[in-house]
Formats: sequence, C-alpha cells, structure tokens
Amino acid sequence: MNRTPWRRRREPLDHVDMAGLLPAPGDPVLSRDRLSTLEEHLMNEIRQAGAQREADVDEGLRAHPPRPGSNPETEAVASGAPRRTGRRLALIGAAVAVAVLAGAAGAAQLTGGEAAEAGGPPPGSVRASVVQVAQGTTEGLGGTVDRISGAAVREQLPDPRPGQFIYIESEVSWLTISEDADTGKSETYVQKLHPRQVWMSPDGRKGWLIEPGNGTTSEEGMTLEGDGETPEPSLNAPSYDYLKTLTTDPDVLLKKIYEETEGQGNSPDQQAFTTIGDLVMEQLLPAELTSALYRAAAKIPGVVVVKDTTDAAGRHGIAIARTDETSGDRTEWIFDPKTFSYLGERTVQMRDAEGIKAGTVIGHTAITERAVVDGMKELPGSGSRA
Repeated sequence: MNRTPWRRRREPLDHVDMAGLLPAPGDPVLSRDRLSTLEEHLMNEIRQAGAQREADVDEGLRAHPPRPGSNPETEAVASGAPRRTGRRLALIGAAVAVAVLAGAAGAAQLTGGEAAEAGGPPPGSVRASVVQVAQGTTEGLGGTVDRISGAAVREQLPDPRPGQFIYIESEVSWLTISEDADTGKSETYVQKLHPRQVWMSPDGRKGWLIEPGNGTTSEEGMTLEGDGETPEPSLNAPSYDYLKTLTTDPDVLLKKIYEETEGQGNSPDQQAFTTIGDLVMEQLLPAELTSALYRAAAKIPGVVVVKDTTDAAGRHGIAIARTDETSGDRTEWIFDPKTFSYLGERTVQMRDAEGIKAGTVIGHTAITERAVVDGMKELPGSGSRA
C-alpha cells in the first residue's frame, strides 16, 4: 500500500500528540520495504493532519492522556492503516508505518487483551484469502512489455488543463493483522473490498479523497491539501505537471529512479520496481512516459511475467511482477490479456514469512475509472458531483 499514491509530504513530529493518540506499541509484522510502500499509499489519507485545529488536538489529549514513561517514537502500529477522522498523526522516520488510532477500523495490529476482546477480525475486515500462486518466468517478458507499452500509448487521455482535475476510481483492499501478544497467535485479515475515489489537480496543490470503507473518511470525504508550503515535486511526490518534465528514454529514466530512491526499501532493484508501480497505479501520466516506465521496469533484475492472475474486481490478466527477496511478497501489475491495458495491482506472499502464510493475498486493487474532469468531486461524463 505502498503500498502509494497522492503526494508525499515531510511533516514534523508532534511527540505530545502522538503520545496521547497512539495505542500500545506493537512489533512490526511487515518488511521495511512493504511498510514504505503502504506508507506512501496512505499519505493520501494523512494529508489532513496539518489542517486540524488545535482544539481537536486538545480534545484528543484529554481523551487519551500520555502513558507514563511511554516513548512516542515506538508507538506506531506497523501496517498500512487508516485512522480516526479528526485526529492528528505524525510520521516516524523515513520508512515508517502509519500510526493507527485506538478504535479505528482498518489495517491495525491488535495486541494482548485487545486481540482477545476482539474475538475475530478487526472491524471492516475479512480473513485474507490464500491462493495457488502461479510461478513467474522471464520467457516472453520483452514481447509482453512491448505490447503493454504500445497499449499505454494508444490509451492516452486528454491533457488536463489548469483548473481541471484528474479523477481515479478504484476498488481496494489492504492487509490487516490481528495478534494476541500473550499467546503469540496471529490471524491475517484484509479490509473488505471497498471503493476509493481521488481527485488531483495537475499542479498537485489541490485534491480530495472519498474512501469511507477504510474507516478514515466520512461519506463526503476529506481534502488532500496540506498546511503550509507545498514541497518540490519528485518521484515520491509527483504531480502531473512534474511528470510531464521527465524523460521518456527508458535507460535514462531508470537511472534517475535508482539515483533518487537510493537507500530506500530492502534493495535498490525492489525499490525501483515499487516506485514505478506507485506512479502507474494512482496517477494520470503522459502516454509516452507510461510506455517508458514499463520498458524501464523490464530492465530491473528479477522482473518476470505471470501468465494468469486476478485483480481486486476478479478480472483475469497477465502480470509484470517482482518478488521482494527480503520480505517474500510479490507485487504484480495486472493487465488485460487482450488489450494490455492496466487493470490493477496484487501483492501476494510467496513464502511463509513474518506470520503470513505463502499464497496469502495481502493487497488488491482494481482501477475502474481514470478520467479528466472540470471540477473537484465532479464525476466523469455526467458533470454531477460525488
């Protein structure tokens, strides 16, 4: 989750707020690279943190006073997780997990008595499915990427003008871990599949998110506009205007990706693959850039073709995939087997690791609409508002 994703902002630590809002510490259950992916995916949801009023903070501190001797920097739950609306959060370090507020629905790790009292899946979650995983192969990789790249060029959408918005609609589901710290027993769940709608301005300064299914927003959604100066765009904080400036030479582009993501993730190769996947999943890219990104991905060691997989909507497709050597999870970019258009992404555990069984589907997305609209919260085609 990326996990990836709107725009990544650097936000200051707020130790007082964190001490009052975070649950008891829990040990991470995902790899550092996976945490980074999910963090980037969920940067969309935490954009509202800077816009919360001090009155909300004071209320939170009164409701959840700091525990004596607690260390705020360790009080983050290691998972991609939604949080309670109206509470401030902070990021911890460079590749940290998103903090989860007590009682919030979604991807959280429950510990001790909380897990025992839960007696089942966390709210809004279901048991993660375990599937028979098809092995990948490098045979036919070049030809498959050629067809995918050609389809990307043919599917070019209108160039969004100033004042318009990029609209992405998808179905998503992310990992949830429920663990009893007393017994050490854990169960793997995922969020129930739910819709997600995002509006983004071409310059990256305005946006809106509607995703009530993960427990982080109301039915009306929330703003993605941050508080203060907008950071310079980058591969980890892209806007459409920024993406238009990137080279479409696959070799030069891949070199730039390796250089800008140096030191991130479990390995340079895996982080390069993750960065490209984040760019193509929930963004609108110039067609030639999309094509170049796929061609660049094919040059990353360990990338394979998976001949049959399914997205979150149950659509079968062919995938470009790579397995993280450290965590053992494989990220698959799924494409229609006939048109080679992008369908979505799936992450599946390839070996038993960190309490997650091999074959467990720990992330699922399906893009159902990608369009340019004239106004914030406007829906494609009708001109109506969400």
